[in-house]
Amino acid sequence: MKASVKWLGNAAFEAETESGHTLVMDGPPDAGGENRGPRPMEMLLLGTAGCSAFDVVHILQRGRHAVADCQVSVEAERAENPPKVFTRIHLHFKVSGEGLSEKAVARAVQLSAEKYCSASIMLGKAAEVTHSHELV
Repeated sequence: MKASVKWLGNAAFEAETESGHTLVMDGPPDAGGENRGPRPMEMLLLGTAGCSAFDVVHILQRGRHAVADCQVSVEAERAENPPKVFTRIHLHFKVSGEGLSEKAVARAVQLSAEKYCSASIMLGKAAEVTHSHELV
């Protein structure tokens, strides 16, 4: 996997993925940013939530469960001093679907957390990563 980041000036950077997708990341105004895109640390959280949500939906679909919606909210705490790493990350899943059981959702979230989600498992080596879920 490859990616590239190009400085656009001030605190903005254009990121391009190997699959050809681009996005702009920017720093906060107090660091010279213009709020043109998410902060790089926000991207880590988004990537983790996206990775885990993909797993949960995929696991449920492979189990022939009818998934109608899957939303993940993620909250994180950071260290007070540089490098201000994440110390705690919590992902909360809201999953809905016809005939979907609590047991199936719990299993999918657990499998993602413990076996499949590369991003959350990797971040779990540096921070406390927890998961919760609800069937909507």
